Amino acid sequence: MGLFSATAIVMGSMIGSGIFIVSADMSRVLGSPALLIAAWLVTAAMTIIGALSYGELAAMMPKAGGQYVYLREALGPIWGFLYGWTLFLVIQTGTIAAVGVAFGKFLGVFFPSISKSNWIWHIGNGNIGLNTANLAAIAIITLLTVLNTLGVKLGAAVQNVFTSAKVLALMAVVLVGVLARNTAAIAANFGAGWHQFWASSGWHTSHAVTVGANGPTTMVGVLTVVAVVQVGSLFSSDAWNNVTFTAGEIRNPRRNLPLSLAIGTGVVLLLYVLCNFVYLSVLPLPAIQHAAEDRVATAVMEAAFAGYGAKLMAGAILISTFGCVNGMLLAGARVYYAMSQDGLFFKAVGRLSERSGVPVNSLWVQWAWTCLLCLSGSYGDLLDYVIFAVLIFYILTILGLFVLRRTRPEMARPYKAFGYPVLPALYIVMASWISVVLLRYKPQYTWPGLILVLLGVPVYLVWKSSGRASALRA
Repeated sequence: MGLFSATAIVMGSMIGSGIFIVSADMSRVLGSPALLIAAWLVTAAMTIIGALSYGELAAMMPKAGGQYVYLREALGPIWGFLYGWTLFLVIQTGTIAAVGVAFGKFLGVFFPSISKSNWIWHIGNGNIGLNTANLAAIAIITLLTVLNTLGVKLGAAVQNVFTSAKVLALMAVVLVGVLARNTAAIAANFGAGWHQFWASSGWHTSHAVTVGANGPTTMVGVLTVVAVVQVGSLFSSDAWNNVTFTAGEIRNPRRNLPLSLAIGTGVVLLLYVLCNFVYLSVLPLPAIQHAAEDRVATAVMEAAFAGYGAKLMAGAILISTFGCVNGMLLAGARVYYAMSQDGLFFKAVGRLSERSGVPVNSLWVQWAWTCLLCLSGSYGDLLDYVIFAVLIFYILTILGLFVLRRTRPEMARPYKAFGYPVLPALYIVMASWISVVLLRYKPQYTWPGLILVLLGVPVYLVWKSSGRASALRA
């Protein structure tokens, strides 16, 4: 894969359905147009700093497995394993399942029989079983897994096409917002010399935050409330690191990996911020806060194209989710392959297909677990639980950048992290602050995720004691 394909993986893995939805919940908590934009700017700053920092690690160690390899080399095998364990158990597979079911849900806009409530096989009164929405998810996950087993070039070609389409769809939303500006919304959100924009965003303004799922409400300051809503914006921008998983199959990775990370995250985050300005220019803040089923982008398109705006938006989200699933399937399998090479996953997963040169067994193991998560109906809860864990692994990986500068100064560094040591240190400080805030105000998202990670410790010890880790690289 060349630079374009690598950048397509970055952008395609980032853009799912979150940007079209999460601003509704964020605006309900923030209660201010300025703070909504500020939250997305914080996300943009952190994501781009993270990508620029990962660029050095990617150029140093252009191997299949990416972040797993960086953690293993900087902090030790157990940290790499815990990341790979959590990635397989929930982060990658759970995201693929959730995005796949989102595909099925929006396909239902065109075909009403496709619905989460239209059960084919159902157990009890919960969400376990097969309905037409998760059947659609399993169908596209199967189709894209098959395509990716045929070779990395085919998988990359699919990614290139759908990433281009979804970027154009985001640009169309921005363009529609410019053309369909609502004078009443602009007056409500920006009016009186931008006074409305800055309302309720002062340093001394207090904001109500609910502690836990149904706990008491407490008043917090601006820095805290912006950290709380990063649950939505920061993780709608996640998965940019997926391109590092495929490093072994990228041409000139020492150049193309850092470039793809910088270009991909920069373009996507610019579009995300512009989309939120569009939301504010078409809908008054209360309309954003109370958009039906939180579908803010759909409400914007309906305002611009009454009667068929919802279908236009559903079509854009179908393209977006299809491309997102493909990118994550392609990338995730490379981590389990790298773990197997280290003796820390099933041996068969570490084999490449003689015909296509891709880790076919790894792709199918990933497929099997992802489909089970689709049928379990638990992928949404599991993803909520690992939000905190994902952030911790980002902190640890960027900390590894400092460790490797000290312990491995002789390693070739074709690209050095921009702004080192200030910007990587700033990322660690910002991410640590968000983690502390989430521990305090969103315990339902943090402690279960931490437990899932820690469950990997005895699993790691079992692998080692059985002798399967004897092939660990030096």
